[in-house]
Amino acid sequence: MVTTALAWATSAQADTCAESTTCSTTVTFTVNAGEGLEISVPDGPVSLGSGQPGDQVSGQLHVVTVMDQRAALNATWTASVYGTPLTTGGGTSAETVPLSALSYWSGPATATTGAGTFVPGQPAAADAQVLDEVYTAFSKINGAGDNSASWNPTIVIDVPAQAVAGTYTGTISHSVA
Repeated sequence: MVTTALAWATSAQADTCAESTTCSTTVTFTVNAGEGLEISVPDGPVSLGSGQPGDQVSGQLHVVTVMDQRAALNATWTASVYGTPLTTGGGTSAETVPLSALSYWSGPATATTGAGTFVPGQPAAADAQVLDEVYTAFSKINGAGDNSASWNPTIVIDVPAQAVAGTYTGTISHSVA
């Protein structure tokens, strides 16, 4: 004697449709957001060169990159930049390059990924900003999904006429939101 057991599985079904009728099944999947929105800056110290009192010294900071892995519908962001005075020795007035003598220009993007419009804060040297307040370094103004932008900003220092000899140190800070 052979015994047969039947089990009825209750699985999800789309529709039950009559002959010559289209039946539809809803399909879903999930897009996971990555690490979020972050900015990477060059390791320091970065030497911008040397000059005499009254000279202008300039050099590139090296590549700054914004990575947007939020997978957002409105994937816009703004990277900001600001600086601190540069000092040597005891930081007296003769040992300080004030922010009014420190300028920044982002230049164009060196690389981008993703869809949207990437906008340099200061596309050319003539657009350089004195770093006496927070300025936009770069931004993305439209587009969706993951994206990134890199640029290699130039720092310009007007060495004060009363500057004393020494290695001057300060910071250039970037943030993104």
